[in-house]
Amino acid sequence: MSTTLPPESDAEASAVLIDEVAVEPGYSLFARVGAEVFGTFVLVLVGVGTALWSAVSGVAGSGLAVPLGFGIAVLGAASAVGHVSGGHFNPAVSLGAAIGRRIGWLDMLVYWLAQIVGGTAAAALLFFLIPSGLADITGSSNRAWFSSTSNGFGDHSPFSTAAQGAATFGLGAAIIIEVVATAVFVGVILGVTDKRANVTNAPVAIGFTLSALIALTVPFTNGSLNPARSLATALFSEGWAIQQVWVFWLAPLLGGAIAALVYRLVTPVPVIAGEWPETEITEEVVLAEESDPEPDALDALLARQAAAVPTTEETPEVETPEVETPEQRDGEAPRA
Repeated sequence: MSTTLPPESDAEASAVLIDEVAVEPGYSLFARVGAEVFGTFVLVLVGVGTALWSAVSGVAGSGLAVPLGFGIAVLGAASAVGHVSGGHFNPAVSLGAAIGRRIGWLDMLVYWLAQIVGGTAAAALLFFLIPSGLADITGSSNRAWFSSTSNGFGDHSPFSTAAQGAATFGLGAAIIIEVVATAVFVGVILGVTDKRANVTNAPVAIGFTLSALIALTVPFTNGSLNPARSLATALFSEGWAIQQVWVFWLAPLLGGAIAALVYRLVTPVPVIAGEWPETEITEEVVLAEESDPEPDALDALLARQAAAVPTTEETPEVETPEVETPEQRDGEAPRA
C-alpha cells in the first residue's frame, strides 16, 4: 500500500505537473555558462596535459596517470562548481541531461558552446607552452607532438602504434567502444545525481568512473567520451585528427542519448508535486488518514471551532415578550 500522505492544503492538493525543466535554477545562465567553461578548461588542461607530457615527466608508469588525470580533474571541478551548472563539462552529458529533463534544450546548446570554448582554451594553452626547440629534438613538428593527445582510430589508434601497424582497431570498433563507454558514464552521472539516490559525494563516483572508462578506451581510440575534448585537441593536431573528429562527436552523443532514454524508461520522473513514481496516492490511504487524524491536527481543528463560537459577554440579551392570559384581557388580576 502506498505511504504517500494526502496534501495538507488546497494548493498542494492541486495536481501540478512538474518536471525538472520547470524548476527554476538557483544560478543565472551567465553563472552556469562560466561554470561549464571553467570545468571543461580544467578537464582538458589536466587530462590532456598529463597525456602530452607523461612520457617526458616519467609519470606514464603503468598507464594510470592519464586516466587518473582526467578523473581527478572532473572530481575537483565538479566539487567546485557542480552546484552551479550541474558539472557536465561534456556535450554528451548535457545531451543526456536534456533528454532526462534535467536542463532545457536551449540551455543544452549554450552548455555545448561553453564546453567547446573551455576545452579549446585549455588545448590552446598547452599547445602554446610546447617549447620551440622540441621539433629539433624529436625531428617532428609541434602539431605532430600534440597529435599524440588526439582521438583516432585505424592507423591512428594507440594500439596500432604500439603494434607497429600489425593490428589495429577500425571504425566499427571505435564507434562501439565509445558508444558503450559514454552510455555507462552518462548512466552513472544520471544515477548518482538523482534526487532519490543515496549518494553523499557524487563527484567522487563520477571522477573514478571516468578514470576507469578512459583506461578501458585508450587502446582503442585514446579515450574520448567527450566531444568537446576531442575537438579541442584535434584543432591543434595534424590533419587526420580533424578528419576523424566526427566519430568522437557521433559516438559519445549517441551513447549519452541511449543512457538517458534507458534511464527515463526504468526511472520515470515524478508527475505530481511531492510524488515519486514508485508511490501513488490511493483512495484507501486518503480515507484512512481523514478518519484518523493526527492529534495535532485535531487539536488545531477544535481550537479554530472554539474561536468561531461567540462568548457569553459578546452575545446580546434578547427580551422575551410576555404573553397575555385571558384574565388579563378581561381586566381580571392574574391568579396566583
